[in-house]
Amino acid sequence: MTKPYISVVVPVYNEQETLEILYSRLTKVMDGLNKPYEIILVNDGSRDNTAAVLKQLHERRPKQIRVIQFNGNFGQHMAIMAGLEKVRGEVIVTMDADLQNPPEEISKLLAAIEAGHDAVGGIRMDRQDRLWRKWASRSHNWLRTKMAPKLNMKDEGCMLRAFRRNIVDCMVSSGESSTFIPALALTYANNPTDVEVAHEARAAGTSNYNFYKLIRYNFDLITNFSLVPLQIFTFIGVAVSILSTLFVMYMFYRRFAIGPEAEGVFTLFAILFLLGGIILMGLGIVGEYIGRIYQEVRRRPRFVIKETLENLEE
Repeated sequence: MTKPYISVVVPVYNEQETLEILYSRLTKVMDGLNKPYEIILVNDGSRDNTAAVLKQLHERRPKQIRVIQFNGNFGQHMAIMAGLEKVRGEVIVTMDADLQNPPEEISKLLAAIEAGHDAVGGIRMDRQDRLWRKWASRSHNWLRTKMAPKLNMKDEGCMLRAFRRNIVDCMVSSGESSTFIPALALTYANNPTDVEVAHEARAAGTSNYNFYKLIRYNFDLITNFSLVPLQIFTFIGVAVSILSTLFVMYMFYRRFAIGPEAEGVFTLFAILFLLGGIILMGLGIVGEYIGRIYQEVRRRPRFVIKETLENLEE
């Protein structure tokens, strides 16, 4: 069997309704490129009939469609990482299974790769998401730019991306227990770029990302690739310490110059509560970093593969 030039990695979670459409559109696009390819579908512990549908798709094209079945839900980025560990192509494309990333746009990514870029990100044009998700995305893009300026991603939420094989090999060798694929790729890329791609509404079903998951996703990105939150609270701690010292000196002055007084007791309580809130917030941020250190040092498997369906015979 000819070694594939292009590997497409697709994480799948509860997408039984979209898989048939995905298969039809994606294979049509890849066939039209006239280059050997493989499609790796990673089932991230789906609870619906996704596993059975994936088996059927593999049986239709056993030499081109490979399926990885997790034994539980390990998250979108770990599903992509599992696929990256199995790819055989020289160019690797990642995309979501919900078809909000149109497969027809893959040719744009390949053109950028073949023009000499080693990592290509998609920029979603005319996004078909709800208003609150668009607002959350813009807000976090701004925050990430301030806290991690080296991660020059114009649209971090778009998973329609392409990488050269050497970038993927570096990502796989990192062995990180928790990571964010687009940002990790940029840390190794020498000549990255972005291209505009279309964006569609979901073909079927509902989004697996709720508001809480989006917050956690943003926390993961910032704390995995930036120390700015810790540095901010270091400066806040220094500033509060200086102001507290000045305030204590002022209170001592009033005690000896004016005498005992109780008029400012509620102000003191307010200041105490403010300082307590700052301390708790700082402890929470430190805890996020310590939690990630704990995940790395215990060296547990990032994911567990239950079954792999593939036909790699020559």
